[in-house]
Amino acid sequence: MTNLDLYAKAEHLLGIEEATEALYDLYRSELDEKGVKTLLDIGCGRGGFMQRMISDGVKCKGVDLSQVMVDECRAIGLDAECVDVKDVEGKFDAIVSIFDVLNFMNKDSLLTFFDAVSDKLEDDGIFIADINTLYGFSDVAEGTMSNDSDDEFLVVDAIFENDELHTKFTLFEQQNDGSYHKYQDTIVQYFHKIQLFQNLKSLKLIEKQTFSLYDTKDKTLLIFKKR
Repeated sequence: MTNLDLYAKAEHLLGIEEATEALYDLYRSELDEKGVKTLLDIGCGRGGFMQRMISDGVKCKGVDLSQVMVDECRAIGLDAECVDVKDVEGKFDAIVSIFDVLNFMNKDSLLTFFDAVSDKLEDDGIFIADINTLYGFSDVAEGTMSNDSDDEFLVVDAIFENDELHTKFTLFEQQNDGSYHKYQDTIVQYFHKIQLFQNLKSLKLIEKQTFSLYDTKDKTLLIFKKR
């Protein structure tokens, strides 16, 4: 199991449903006025945003590096693949990466990612993503939390230092014989200064807005066009 698959298994215990819905509403409002007909959702998760856009008549495709997430999308009839964005076929009016997707990449990976995104955008296409602010990392994401259900117990321990958030997930899942199986892995996220996004070769940052998702100004929404 990859660390992203472990995240997928534990996601329902993280208490992020309300925040996810708020982000979906924000992205949807940004796209409503753009006349988007085709959309690529990078880091699509279980496909919640695609379902909303499909209900608006938009043709959607999703990619995610967690096979668990992709399988769940396919189970409800969504077009999803477990591939890198550079391997996706076709071009799209809009591309989105919702809920910190960019923060899961270091600087070098991010620059390669942006080139791939630009290649998949129509000439007048738009790319929207959100990132954690420094405050979002140091004052909101850092710390320890736990949660449980009837047959699961999750502990999350996050430490932010040197512009990196290291989050250790430990999940205990009860088996049929009453014993517990332990899953454990660490996910790393990276803080990126806004200057990085202002100096891209293939995409132009046309708008940024800092907003409050969990706490005061913990997120920034970024909107790009092709250069």
